[in-house]
Amino acid sequence: MKFMLPLVLIVSALAIPTVRRFDREKVLRVRPQDEKQVSILKDLADTNLLDFWHPSSAHDVVPKMEVDFRVGEDQFQHIQSVLEKNKLQHEVLIYDLQEEIEKQFDVKDDFPGRHSYSKYNDWSKIAAWAHLMTEKFPELISCVEIGKTGENNPMYVLKVGKKSGQRRVIFMDCGAHAREWISPAFCQWFVYQAARAYGKDKIMTKLLDRLNFYVLPVFNVDGYIWSWTKDRMWRKNRAKTSNPRCIGIDLNRNFNASWHSLLGSNNPCSEIYKGTAPESEKETKAVVDFIQRHIYSIEAYVSVHAYSQMLMFPYGYTKVPVPNDKELHKISRIATEALATRYETQYVYGPIATTIYPTSGSSVDWAYDMGIMRSFAFELRDRGRFGFLLPESQIKATCKETMLAIKSIAKYILKNPL
Repeated sequence: MKFMLPLVLIVSALAIPTVRRFDREKVLRVRPQDEKQVSILKDLADTNLLDFWHPSSAHDVVPKMEVDFRVGEDQFQHIQSVLEKNKLQHEVLIYDLQEEIEKQFDVKDDFPGRHSYSKYNDWSKIAAWAHLMTEKFPELISCVEIGKTGENNPMYVLKVGKKSGQRRVIFMDCGAHAREWISPAFCQWFVYQAARAYGKDKIMTKLLDRLNFYVLPVFNVDGYIWSWTKDRMWRKNRAKTSNPRCIGIDLNRNFNASWHSLLGSNNPCSEIYKGTAPESEKETKAVVDFIQRHIYSIEAYVSVHAYSQMLMFPYGYTKVPVPNDKELHKISRIATEALATRYETQYVYGPIATTIYPTSGSSVDWAYDMGIMRSFAFELRDRGRFGFLLPESQIKATCKETMLAIKSIAKYILKNPL
């Protein structure tokens, strides 16, 4: 028996899942000035494993753009010397990524057993919260499972608003990209604060009397779980691909909106891999089926992402303006001005293709093509100092200002029905 203990310890050690660490990894910001510098940056990306934070891939880099990417400790000196040799303007945004990940949790949990809106919540807490909301606000909130993910996790949509009669709807999705934690945090904030304000806040009461909000707090559940348990920087879902070493499909490139164009990536190892076909992913299909069932009542679509402080609208897959381009500019101006009234946070706005970068297969473009003429994508705080690692101490402020923008979009829709 004396040989059993070490064996048990070895088995136990092997069974413990390893969480990826990012010690001394850096996030750089580079500003290529011309096409020559862009191609140097793209060459670097081809020969080194760079994780692009903004834009989402090297493919999208253009001159004068601020480009943020993560580099490993062992790559840093080589990459810095290439940048200096070719006179590419650059700065280090994050010196030690692991430190920044740990510093993200900078809000003390006063009530550990209770759901917190000023902290990031893992999936198990969010799933429990979704059901709790229906018990807490039975007149205003109901929860429906719209499908299952690739790993068989439930996808919940919360319906917020008065239940009687046919109502116009605003659909909102959060957490399409796993590492953008501020996005699901906002959806949770929105559901709770909207219901709590009913009967107290005149504007919100009017909105919930006359509109329903359908809120998907975490679109990419499998990826979100992975970002908590294994790899904080994970973006895609967890689907297997043709390359056994490369997992995941970008759900926001998997919609049937110019999916076949060259803008999407066919490389399974790419962070923006679009999958083998439009709606190939269970998550995308669940959202598509749900929206198609409610298409005649949905007046607006809002997709919440991070980061960059932008409010965008279709199209991503072409620079040709949509027919109601002027109206979408107007709504975006009203919404970003409302947002800035709280903390003077500045957002830029405009069509996706010209405001951030051209993209295909996005939920917002797909929703627009389905006839939802008021479709928007938010990129929440910040502009790169923290990137995907926005500290918990900024959750409340981010949510409060974004709430003002959503309320102003909803007010416009009430006043201007299609």
